[in-house]
Amino acid sequence: MAKQAERRAATTEAILTAARRLFGTQGFAATTMDEIAAGAGVAKGAVYHHFKTKEAVFEAVFDVVSRDLVAEIDRAARTEKDVLAAMVAGTQHYFAATAKGPTGQIILRDGPAVLGWERWREIDAKHFGGKMPRALFAAMEAGLIAKQPVEPLARL
Repeated sequence: MAKQAERRAATTEAILTAARRLFGTQGFAATTMDEIAAGAGVAKGAVYHHFKTKEAVFEAVFDVVSRDLVAEIDRAARTEKDVLAAMVAGTQHYFAATAKGPTGQIILRDGPAVLGWERWREIDAKHFGGKMPRALFAAMEAGLIAKQPVEPLARL
């Protein structure tokens, strides 16, 4: 049973890796399930066994890319000594990562269109939600910025 679970996980990982590369370089609309299967080295039926639709593959890729981006932002922010500098470093990393290239294609260009605004915001909130409000609150507590309502400021 453990071997089957390992094979399933390896197949899912191969599909997501291929889909991430294709969605990131070609975009969602130009990517086919055949290309994803070929890139993963599996039959097209295997892709459909793991993901019912191309949109479901994209959502899983979007989730992984979001998680990875948050980890990158956290690493960039940890290099700074104070809260405000960490916020700036994290924000700069986000903009640099999403301005162009595969991450931007998946997160900003295709994400809202493929997932719909509501689902895009749900996944975004799962990974990014709370980070900016916590950082702003910490900056206010440290006296680095004026105290004010955090939520409206965090949504800018």
